[in-house]
Amino acid sequence: MSEPAPLRTVTARPSPTRKTAAPRAARVADAAASALPAARERARAASQQRRQRKMEEKRGSILAAALTLFSRYGMHGVSLDAVAELADVSKTNLLYYFPNKEALYLSVLRNLLTQWLQPLHALSAEQAPREALSRYIRTKLAASRDAPEASRLFCLEVIQGAPLLKSTLEGELRELVERKRAVIHAWIEQGVLRPIAPHHLIFSLWAMTQHYADFSVQVQSICGKGLEDPAFFEETAASIEQLVLAGVLP
Repeated sequence: MSEPAPLRTVTARPSPTRKTAAPRAARVADAAASALPAARERARAASQQRRQRKMEEKRGSILAAALTLFSRYGMHGVSLDAVAELADVSKTNLLYYFPNKEALYLSVLRNLLTQWLQPLHALSAEQAPREALSRYIRTKLAASRDAPEASRLFCLEVIQGAPLLKSTLEGELRELVERKRAVIHAWIEQGVLRPIAPHHLIFSLWAMTQHYADFSVQVQSICGKGLEDPAFFEETAASIEQLVLAGVLP
């Protein structure tokens, strides 16, 4: 009788699929793990941007409400409660942005002064006086049309002696006017502008353009319309241009 054949030991070999699948899964897991902090950082940055945008919007709403009330009643005639109510925020929230009424009032004034002076910043000796002054007149009239409350509040503050804004007037504003006085002198030296006292030209431009905001009720009562009427705006701009340019151009 023949002996049975010896049993053969078979060693299991890993499937090629299993050999490659494990490292691939590890790589995917590593990539996911490394991407997670970057995704979290992007989400955090987006959240901060949304929060910052909301804060800026809320601060802008408070400043706009304060401007409306301060321009009508002055600082002493307005309460923070009234500003908060008009801005649709709580008083506590308002105080987060502005610690007291004086700080809010000063922020409104500085904000409007920055906007009001932007057209003056644009004047340069490289420009032709006719085009530069015409553009300045129309830009200032547009500001009087679009933001009359800002002009009226500034006027009210100056009439009262500018107790909170005087340092700004004697500092930043005076320095800016001195720079523009040099521009006017340069035009005079070039022979493209008649000899004229620069300060008085600037004061006249301010008076002629801001009148339509500060005394809008008077203008409306006499003319029956204001700068919001396109035809009246054009008539006003053309008239001021004619008066100014005929007086200062050679």
